[in-house]
Amino acid sequence: MKRALLSGLLLAGMLSAAAHTQAKEKSLYERLGGYDAISAVVNELAVRLVTDRKLGVYFKGLSNDSKRKLIAHLTNFVCSATGGPCIYTGRDMKTSHEGLGITEEEWERFVRITKEVLDKFKVPAREQQELLQAIAPLKSVIVEKK
Repeated sequence: MKRALLSGLLLAGMLSAAAHTQAKEKSLYERLGGYDAISAVVNELAVRLVTDRKLGVYFKGLSNDSKRKLIAHLTNFVCSATGGPCIYTGRDMKTSHEGLGITEEEWERFVRITKEVLDKFKVPAREQQELLQAIAPLKSVIVEKK
């Protein structure tokens, strides 16, 4: 009898642990739709940034190959930053943006365009907020002019 009770408790504990593991919330990467969804958003964002009348100046002179590499780096950066399996191998953000003289206004424009792209892809508000919160700390190393 004790053995049956002990076995039952052990089984119940195992099932409870399995249910808890399954109930664990998905990563932001998963909730954004994984690599392909992130890649689609980053590609659209890149097109908007490159063609933007104010921000496009930062991409002038880049070859198409350089733009593709930039998109790949940005995709891997977002993938990694949201809990995905990607490894970002690009330079740190300070090194990448140092000397460009990016202003507060330009940063806000980048954030606004990013939000527009996320809206276009119907990314839910919660995931948008989490993604924007993940990139917000980068402002301090990207913006050089207030």
